[in-house]
Amino acid sequence: MNTFEHLIRVKADDIDELGHVNNVVYVRYVQDVAAAHWDKVAGHELKERYSWVVLRHEIDYKSPAFLNDEITGTTWVGEHHGARFERFVKLLRNKDQKVVAEAKTIWCMLDSTTMKPVRIGDDVLKIL
Repeated sequence: MNTFEHLIRVKADDIDELGHVNNVVYVRYVQDVAAAHWDKVAGHELKERYSWVVLRHEIDYKSPAFLNDEITGTTWVGEHHGARFERFVKLLRNKDQKVVAEAKTIWCMLDSTTMKPVRIGDDVLKIL
């Protein structure tokens, strides 16, 4: 299993009226980690040829995160079927190593020209 890490710093706009990161912001963090991974591993040609859309998010909230916390988002991919891919993300608060959230998402790969689903091929599988 290949993993990828991405650093996140909690900003003021991420905080809700309860004083911690809003649950909706975790969805953005999960997407940011996935996008950073794709940006890092995919070359220009793959980025031009393919786009990704989320079909499903499942998020388990474990512990609150607060303003200025540094969070490491770790991601890896799971099984793939046709145009669909499982992606897992764990968000870990660096100062105490507590998991703040874990997510499983289902992504669909699209042909960037037609915007239609396209089967995930070896060109993508070998970099993930």
